[in-house]
Amino acid sequence: MSYERLDKCPVCGKSDFRNKLVVEDKSVSKESFAIVQCEACSFQFTNPRPNADQIGRYYESDDYVSHNSAAAGVINQAYRIARFFTMRRKVSLLNKHAPRKGKILDYGCGTGHFLAACKASHWQIVGIEPNARAREEAARRVGQPIGSGSLDSLEAGTFDAVTLWHVLEHVHTLNETLRQLIGLLKPDGVLIIAVPNVDSLDAQHYRQDWAAYDVPRHLYHFAPKTMTQLLKKHKMIVRETLPMELDAYYVSMLSEKHRAERGGGLLTVLKTGFQSNKYAAQHNGQYSSLIYVASKR
Repeated sequence: MSYERLDKCPVCGKSDFRNKLVVEDKSVSKESFAIVQCEACSFQFTNPRPNADQIGRYYESDDYVSHNSAAAGVINQAYRIARFFTMRRKVSLLNKHAPRKGKILDYGCGTGHFLAACKASHWQIVGIEPNARAREEAARRVGQPIGSGSLDSLEAGTFDAVTLWHVLEHVHTLNETLRQLIGLLKPDGVLIIAVPNVDSLDAQHYRQDWAAYDVPRHLYHFAPKTMTQLLKKHKMIVRETLPMELDAYYVSMLSEKHRAERGGGLLTVLKTGFQSNKYAAQHNGQYSSLIYVASKR
């Protein structure tokens, strides 16, 4: 297995890190990975990590619901129910913040549910998905081909919106990919990014058992401060930050499962999710997952 170590912080470029946590991959490999925190800007990231050529094997699970709509189990059923309710909200958010109903790129589109909803709302859709099984399912769902990963064939300055729904934390070439995606936007286009929030109450509560660390698949662990700084580096302004309230319950459900024999039942999940959302409402919107709506300066 080949691992790579980052010598510089992807956000600020400094090289002074401290160890934050050691987290076990509970989903696939059972290996442990270190999360470090930049002393200069506080950004957290998995370091060292599998390189881009080796990371694929850490996604090899039939239970990985983002790549397999038929994934079984109670937790994946809960994910599908939540997806049903959140899809309409995502499209409404897109329609509200985009300059027009034109052309959208969903980067890391998974099995294509969001793209299908956008198409039904009269958007011209383009999807990129590196996982072959998810890409094939997405293509069947939307009735058109889905790209396999490269952005090189897409024309700069032609998209009214680019979306990444729980995708940016997976991207090895963080700054390079952001530069490419932003370059695809029209001057008044909108970039919408959803990621877990490492400053949420459920992250603090579960610590190394917090399911949204999801090492080594999650390479980066964002907070509002570091996301804002990263986008500013790319000459983007965060116009609005929005909560994903259901994520507190879903992540708590996964996290309780990670606790094995110490894990609680449904009441524990509901209590933790409720407390996390209540804390966020009282502490500057520090929800379990956040949606960042950004535009060019």
